[in-house]
Amino acid sequence: MGKGPGLYTDIGKKARGDISITCAFLVYLYFLKFFLMFLFIFSFLNLDLLYKDYQADHKFTLTTYTSNGVAITSTGTKKGELLLADISTELKNKNITTNVKVDTSSKLFATVTVDEPAPGLKTIFSFIAPDQRSGKVELQYQHEYAGISTSIGLTANPLVNFSGVVGNNSVTVGTDLSFDTASGNFTKLNAGLNFTHSDLIASLTLNDKGDTLNASYYHIVSPLTNTAVGAELSHSFSSNENTLTIGTQHALDPLTTVKARLNNYGRASALIQHEWRPKSLITISGEVDTGAIEKSAKVGLALALKP
Repeated sequence: MGKGPGLYTDIGKKARGDISITCAFLVYLYFLKFFLMFLFIFSFLNLDLLYKDYQADHKFTLTTYTSNGVAITSTGTKKGELLLADISTELKNKNITTNVKVDTSSKLFATVTVDEPAPGLKTIFSFIAPDQRSGKVELQYQHEYAGISTSIGLTANPLVNFSGVVGNNSVTVGTDLSFDTASGNFTKLNAGLNFTHSDLIASLTLNDKGDTLNASYYHIVSPLTNTAVGAELSHSFSSNENTLTIGTQHALDPLTTVKARLNNYGRASALIQHEWRPKSLITISGEVDTGAIEKSAKVGLALALKP
């Protein structure tokens, strides 16, 4: 299921978070119905560049594997005076993947994914205990020229979601809709357009039921050094406010990457991430408000260990 335009959630993903680094970046195309899905793909790219791995907290992650292939991941995060932790397991058996996570608030998150029960199809069942209204079933279908995802809550009056995209490797359009059967209203109505070239991705999305317009741009400057630049412009029609975020990344060597971003409110962030052993990363990030330089800078540290 790696071919085709992907899903709506992939629009804009690269610039936001697909470039793997641990810090917080503030820098941030088919039919109305399928228009949003490709847009999300582009957004995901730009989101990776502008936001992925940026953080102002202290985070530690340890992943181990049992002899029968079960992955166990323990995570601890210190947010100010608050300490949060969770432990998760992942078991894969043929085309079925089961994920279970328990956190410090005594909540249990479970997801069962069946990959390819039929060509191009994926089925996902999830729930959160003890929330009896959290159960949800999702179906995803990916074709060479289209991608569709639909989900429904397992309640008497469920929330129904539909997203779809159509296009090819160059242009995609999509939409993302949510309908509350209890109230009879649409809770989400988004659309997007995405354009992809060999070294750049551009997207345009309309979110919040037409109130927010986002434009994103992601450009690979040098593949050899993993150098890229990205920008995101967001306009709110209701408040008439604009937010512009720009960012860049560069690999100092095959194991070390630096990123930086700046928005029009004067908030500047930077991070450095080093893979000190295969799959094990240490990331240091910082953020400063240039409009209030007298305030202390925020510093984040993340350590991820994998065997």
